[in-house]
Amino acid sequence: MPYEGEYATYRPLHRISECQRVTNLLARSKLLEAARATYAPTPVEAPPQAPSLPKFILAIDGSYAEVDVKNGYPGAKVGYCTAASVLLDLHLIGKLDEERPVDPIEFRKTEQAATVDAALPGSNVVTRRQNSARASFREELYDLFTDIVVDEDDRTNLLSTYEALLALKPTANPQSCPYKESHGCTADIAVGAGCTTCPTCGRPVYSTDALRIHERFRDIGTNGEAFGLVMQVIERLLMVHFLRCFERRNLLQRLTSLAFFIDGPLAAFGPPAWLSAAISRELKRLNQKVQATIGQDLLILGIEKTGAFVQHFEEIDQTETPGQQLFAARQYMLLTDGYIKDRILHSDSHKRYGEDTYFGRKFFYKTHSGARIVATIPFLSDAQDTIASDDISLYPQFAAVCTLLDRVVSSRYANSVSPLIAANAQAAIPLQLGSKVLTQLARALLGTAENGR
Repeated sequence: MPYEGEYATYRPLHRISECQRVTNLLARSKLLEAARATYAPTPVEAPPQAPSLPKFILAIDGSYAEVDVKNGYPGAKVGYCTAASVLLDLHLIGKLDEERPVDPIEFRKTEQAATVDAALPGSNVVTRRQNSARASFREELYDLFTDIVVDEDDRTNLLSTYEALLALKPTANPQSCPYKESHGCTADIAVGAGCTTCPTCGRPVYSTDALRIHERFRDIGTNGEAFGLVMQVIERLLMVHFLRCFERRNLLQRLTSLAFFIDGPLAAFGPPAWLSAAISRELKRLNQKVQATIGQDLLILGIEKTGAFVQHFEEIDQTETPGQQLFAARQYMLLTDGYIKDRILHSDSHKRYGEDTYFGRKFFYKTHSGARIVATIPFLSDAQDTIASDDISLYPQFAAVCTLLDRVVSSRYANSVSPLIAANAQAAIPLQLGSKVLTQLARALLGTAENGR
């Protein structure tokens, strides 16, 4: 590792590129030759545009930042996680579109935003009731889920939605006691709702410990991974929470007017990956009630901005003929298990791609304006829960999905959609300005704690 301010020169890079070990490694690696691949990308014409679309889109996006704080201990850090939900009025946007130029004041009325903000202990930040940074993180995460209330009329907290999903988690594989590393407890436990105790060591166990995010928490150093997992979980829980709020208030019939856009794929990664199967079961249950009420499926989309699938779509769209692209406007490709393992993420596993992490399946779509969108649609029934087939008749809302993407694609950024641009604008923490503000806030909070207030 270099000293602070010490940077690598080009000499090591030249040495690595000329290294025989690197050359030999590449020679032993498999090379994908597109001409010999089993599966070829095959664009298909999208269904005719849907005659009607939802009037509103609820977009959910999150962000996090980690800042240094001074509390007397070296390397002390605090993490800030924020998740924004933005409601876009597509009907009003359409009316304003017909009256160009658009008045900026009127346009701002098309968006209604709300944010969930959290401050979580990082390394070397110990709250007064705990004896370690990790224990502090666990307690604060449980309190955070308890405190988040997004509907002032409903007043049901996010913890209730999380614990409803926790009840769907299989108990066949218990997890290690959260105090295994710190206190040597060897118990394997099934984490239940609320705050309980470990039957062996008698120490507090929180329902949020089932997420096992604390296992990625580091007592010394950065905790970006842990904070990123918190953000990922909150984003997905919010979607389910909103749907359950509609159910409790007997408003499922209103869901014909609402679509959900989530930042990232419809999946849960890392230690909280078990949430994927639980969310899938809950969405199927809710969709069955929605079908019985309004006769159509929920409309939910996960949008990917970066990653291997985005890169692959860009690569296969380029042909050997300059200026000619493989996908024409309004063409799609529903990705199958075989294609993904053959062309994107090489695997010979009999287990389907994303079986433990995804509650939806991916597709490529080129909008009418030429934007390339990588999206995920959810599994809303057992029949839809497959990636072996590319039959879109399994997904009755697919025509509406494509039409909606045509409607909300944005020219502001390459291959972007306006709902997530709006949500990210609410959730994003500017790298420089944000870190300064957060540092000042962290100092103020620590000062308040020291004064016993």
